[in-house]
Amino acid sequence: MTEQPHVLAGSPHDNVRPLHAAADRGGAPCDLEAEQAVLGSMMLAAEVIAEVQAALSAEDYYRPAHETIHRSITVLHGQGKPVDPITLTHYLGQAGDLGRVGGPAYVHGLVQAVPTTANAGYYAGIVHELAERRRLIQAGTRLVQAASTPDATADEVREALALGEEKLPEAWSEPIPLNARPQLPRFPLHAFPSWLGDFCAALAEETQTPPDMAAALALSVLATAAGGRVVVRVRGRWHEPTNLYVVVALPPANRKSAVFSAMTGPLYEAEQHLANQAAGRIVEAELTRKMAQEAADKAATRASSAECPQRDGFVAEAIDLAQHAEELTVPPKPRLLADDSTPETVTSLMAEQGGRLAVMSAEGGIFDIIAGRYSGAPNMEVFLKGHAGDRLKVDRRNREEFIEAPALTMGLAVQPSVLEDIGKNRGFDGRGLLARFLYALPESLVGYRKIGPAPVPETVAAHYERNVTALTLSFAEETEPYVLRLTPDAGAELLAFEERIEPQLRARGGKLGHVGKWAGKLVGTAARIAGLLHVAAHLEDGYGKPIEPSTMTAAIEIADYFADHALTVFDLMGADAAQARAQSLLEVLRANGWDTVSRRDLFAKLSRSEFPTVADMEPAVALLEEHGYLRSHTPPRTGKRGRPPAPRYLIHPQVREGQA
Repeated sequence: MTEQPHVLAGSPHDNVRPLHAAADRGGAPCDLEAEQAVLGSMMLAAEVIAEVQAALSAEDYYRPAHETIHRSITVLHGQGKPVDPITLTHYLGQAGDLGRVGGPAYVHGLVQAVPTTANAGYYAGIVHELAERRRLIQAGTRLVQAASTPDATADEVREALALGEEKLPEAWSEPIPLNARPQLPRFPLHAFPSWLGDFCAALAEETQTPPDMAAALALSVLATAAGGRVVVRVRGRWHEPTNLYVVVALPPANRKSAVFSAMTGPLYEAEQHLANQAAGRIVEAELTRKMAQEAADKAATRASSAECPQRDGFVAEAIDLAQHAEELTVPPKPRLLADDSTPETVTSLMAEQGGRLAVMSAEGGIFDIIAGRYSGAPNMEVFLKGHAGDRLKVDRRNREEFIEAPALTMGLAVQPSVLEDIGKNRGFDGRGLLARFLYALPESLVGYRKIGPAPVPETVAAHYERNVTALTLSFAEETEPYVLRLTPDAGAELLAFEERIEPQLRARGGKLGHVGKWAGKLVGTAARIAGLLHVAAHLEDGYGKPIEPSTMTAAIEIADYFADHALTVFDLMGADAAQARAQSLLEVLRANGWDTVSRRDLFAKLSRSEFPTVADMEPAVALLEEHGYLRSHTPPRTGKRGRPPAPRYLIHPQVREGQA
């Protein structure tokens, strides 16, 4: 009896036989069972993906559908996303490949073809070896055909023999430009409480600006109101304050000042209200201290002129009065906001205001000040500790300042060129200052703006101004922060977000790996945003309620928005070394005009200052491969012993011809 091949039920490729059956009828060497087992193992155990990738390439599969599935798995894995039948089916569907690979049933059925994931590397070896055999057969066939042609020259036969050592390249697609900026998402205004989202949308319409600008500044407004007075307990001893550093970048003529003024106006009104309330207390305290000091001075005068029998009593009285005068303090004028302030001034203001302050500006001059515009030396200590809430102590010649839990908020609207400039300051990145900002880089509407747009409805504006003022004043008199807790479901939402983000932080292959210092704070940032959304949604009693899962979901959506924008901003600031190196490598490929080149020969042409080792070249090569400028190819073995052939790179024709 003829042995029946093992195929998946419902497969559109049931007529394709595995190796043992294909050999009976003289077919190409293949083993579909091994191919299915490899793909199924990669879905069942993520830890075998690297082992499989080291053993074979996507081109080694006999069935084209398996090649497509393999490529999709590696893309998902490289993005730090889970790889299972559900996520893979969704990805293939979005790419338009699901029907071509056999549909959902075939993808789900692959996991059933796995005897054990422990043998994934062995299965991959089988697939690779059979692919090598097929290539040898193809090479031999070409050689026989060339040698059998009566009018073939010896050179043509030798060329056919050389072609046998290389896999014929597939058709090339148009390469994707390295400097192409991806389409960035718009700010999810629906994640805001309605009173806040409605005002941001209406203000964007009135000013004909991207809603992202108003929305990003809205977060800094909430952080000014609640920062230092509200803390989110994530779990255990992990607490997150609710102050934020937010910067939105737009080119000139985008009406940044108008939006900035409208968003921050209620904060200045609240600050003035607090100042008016405190004015009487300040005057009374100043007068009381002045009178106490005058009494102490008079007592000192009497003591200095008194005769010996009475002198000791007058001296004791003068000392008591002087100590009493010294103990009397004058409360500072309430301040919520600062703008063009030096780090020393910011520190002093924070110390006076109980540790909280906001630096709000429609320009980027604060970065120049931090870099040392006035002092000649960078001073960013208060900005580093003010974000994290770490204790800050400053000893000066004439005063000592100590802030137990500083809470500094920053809301800036700048030009994109400012981001490029600060990216060049190694001190900002090295100390981690840039990693503390949330970045928004919306698309400019200049040239496409509506003429005569509708103004912000009075009721919407009044609602926004009233709520921001009330929220700010409600927290202004508090000295101890409220601790917001998460409901179990909200905690589970944040934990799932953390599990999704963590693989993306890997230095090799992680989507956020090259911005790890920034992305490592993203989960905590989501918790901070959740706290702000919570108090904005519960203006009167938010401190007494836990954060709900819907609020956490909204905060995570906003955090994802900032993650997408941060990737582009850090590229703009030159944080992605692979991007710059890929551009250099592409210039070398253009200059040399290779059809194909070995890794060794390519490395020999590169600058050692930019590419000290071959390992430094690999991320740039991978990026060029992703963009379609080249393909990696390992020639087949010519024997079982010795080193395997060194990989070569096939170069896109447009690169060779100077068109890419």
